Amino acid sequence: MQPRLKTMYREEVASGLLAKFAYKNVMQVPRLTKIVVNTSMKEAIQNVKLLEAAAAEVTLVTGQKAVVRRARRSIANFKLREGMPIGAKVTLRGAKMWEFLDRLVTVAIPRIRDFRGLDPNGFDGRGNYNMGITEQIVFPEIEYDQIKRINGMNITFVTTAGSDDEARELLRLLGVPFRS
Repeated sequence: MQPRLKTMYREEVASGLLAKFAYKNVMQVPRLTKIVVNTSMKEAIQNVKLLEAAAAEVTLVTGQKAVVRRARRSIANFKLREGMPIGAKVTLRGAKMWEFLDRLVTVAIPRIRDFRGLDPNGFDGRGNYNMGITEQIVFPEIEYDQIKRINGMNITFVTTAGSDDEARELLRLLGVPFRS
C-alpha cells in the first residue's frame, strides 16, 4: 500500500504545480527526493553514551537505523580530534520518507510549543529546505521518562525544484505549515 502523502502528491500536488508553473513536461514537476534527519552534540566528545542515546532516538523517530557521524578534522579549540563521534544522521527515501513527512506534518509539528509556522526563508537557493527542531520530545515515539537529555535535530528536505518558490509551493501543497 502506498503512503497517503505519496498518493496525494501524485493525484493533487503534481497537477497543481504543473498548472501553476506551466511546465512543458510532466518530468519538470518538482518532487521530494529525500529527507535527512541530523543531530549532533558537543557533549559527545566527553560522553559517547549520550550520542548513542541520541542515535537511538533518531532511529526510533525515523524508523531507520541512524549512522554515527565522526569529525572530519581536528579543532583544538573545541578539543575535537579527527575521527571522534559527534553526531548521528539518517537519510530517508521512498516509502519511509513519505511516512516520516506525514508524521512530521500531522503529529510532531502541531506539538511544538508556541508554534506560529515554519520560517519560509529556510531555503538554500537550490530548492532544498532546512528546519530545526529544538526538542526531540515533540515526536510521540519518544517517551519523556526515557530520555537522558533534550536534543535538537535538523531536518533537510531535498527536492528536484529549480528555485525556492517552486520548492516552497511543493512543500506547502504537501502540508508543511509555513509562516505567512
